[in-house]
Amino acid sequence: MTVVVVVVAVVAVLALLALVHRWLWVRLVRDTTRAGGAARRTGTVLAFALPVLALAALTAGRAGAPFWLQQVVAWPGYMWLAVLLYLTLAMLVAEPARRRWLRRLARTEAAPAPPGPGAPDTPGGPATTSDNCPDLAGPTAAGAAVSQPAGAGGAGTVQGATAVGAQAPRPAGAHGAGTPQTAGAGDPAAPEAAQSASAGGVSVSRRVFVARVAGGAAAAAALATVGTGTYGVLRGPRVKRVQVPLARLPRAAHGFRIAVVSDVHLGPVLGRAHTQRIVDTVNRTQPDLIAVVGDLVDGSVHDLGPAAEPLRLLRSRLGSYFVTGNHEYFSGARQWVDHVRELGLTPLENARRELPHFDLAGVNDVQGESEGQGPDFRAALGDRDRSRTAVLLAHQPVVIHDAVRHGVDLQLSGHTHGGQLWPGNYLAELANPTVAGLERYGDTQLYVSRGAGAWGPPVRVGAPSDITVVELASYQA
Repeated sequence: MTVVVVVVAVVAVLALLALVHRWLWVRLVRDTTRAGGAARRTGTVLAFALPVLALAALTAGRAGAPFWLQQVVAWPGYMWLAVLLYLTLAMLVAEPARRRWLRRLARTEAAPAPPGPGAPDTPGGPATTSDNCPDLAGPTAAGAAVSQPAGAGGAGTVQGATAVGAQAPRPAGAHGAGTPQTAGAGDPAAPEAAQSASAGGVSVSRRVFVARVAGGAAAAAALATVGTGTYGVLRGPRVKRVQVPLARLPRAAHGFRIAVVSDVHLGPVLGRAHTQRIVDTVNRTQPDLIAVVGDLVDGSVHDLGPAAEPLRLLRSRLGSYFVTGNHEYFSGARQWVDHVRELGLTPLENARRELPHFDLAGVNDVQGESEGQGPDFRAALGDRDRSRTAVLLAHQPVVIHDAVRHGVDLQLSGHTHGGQLWPGNYLAELANPTVAGLERYGDTQLYVSRGAGAWGPPVRVGAPSDITVVELASYQA
């Protein structure tokens, strides 16, 4: 049954992506380019290639593709996913404005032109006869398209109707029963019908102009948003400082600083340079203790060992500690636990350390349950002295209720990325008790970091990356 649900969900997502890409192709390519032109062909190729690259980026690692191939598809594939999100949102906002603009143009063009000076009082202006137009044998019927020279704004006037780009006589039935039409104002095939000869080259109809303005504005907004979000990730996380008062913390531990690092997500996009930026930022805070709370990597030790090497340079008074996140179990949790130990970090696998003024405990991520290595709160906290303050490292905020039952004073977590890409924070709220920041659950406080990296697209919008320095405060002080 589970397999059927997964298959149905995958098919539904793929169908939705296909529909979105089709709609974007219509609005951004078909409505704005000439049929058979280079721009139309290029846009159509990209409409097929970009979603294929995105799917390749999402599946290459799980499929066991060589790491170099993962890197090749990751940047364009993941970046397109971010652009796709904000391009779709921008086009949804632009669509009503586009429709209103077209309706206003249609009403303007449908209004009769005012008669010129000295013109007779006839509804359609002066009659065109063989005397003033030798090419015609009699008055021009309403709706008959007549060749006119390109001039006076590029449009000839026949019976008050604007014939945009008419180079050759046009049958009166082209739009039905001799009704005059303005190319681009009501013709659904505007890009094909909007071409006209002019001294400067090829001009476009008003409909195509509107489509280009709307599409260009949406594309500019999407690219600016994604570009700003990418810069925020690649420059490295900023330091955030939070003070947390704890009732049982002794006076001697007042001001104890824990640097919380979560969700680094080393992989085919973020590599050694990103790790070095994080290490430099952490060391500048001069913490008493460093807590790496999961999702360090998206790949094997063989592929990402060199990228993780700068972690060896982390410095703090009482050392660095590590707990697994869900992505470690996608990447080989055992090999990474062994490797971070070699790098100088201390893994806490359902274990506890008694520090001078409080207990520091760590539990495995809930994803480890699939391998029989899930969180074990009894092993980590069951036999401790309850009069001492307990600080728990746990990747996912969802285990907060187990922490409350075991008398934990403070839980430090990550996992949510703060939503990473707005409006993803609203989805994150559905699956997590806290998305970011500090909240209280009974006698236990939960702090959730937004993370120091990014999963998938190296982009953050509305959820900047951070390294949080949690300063413990004693009520006795």
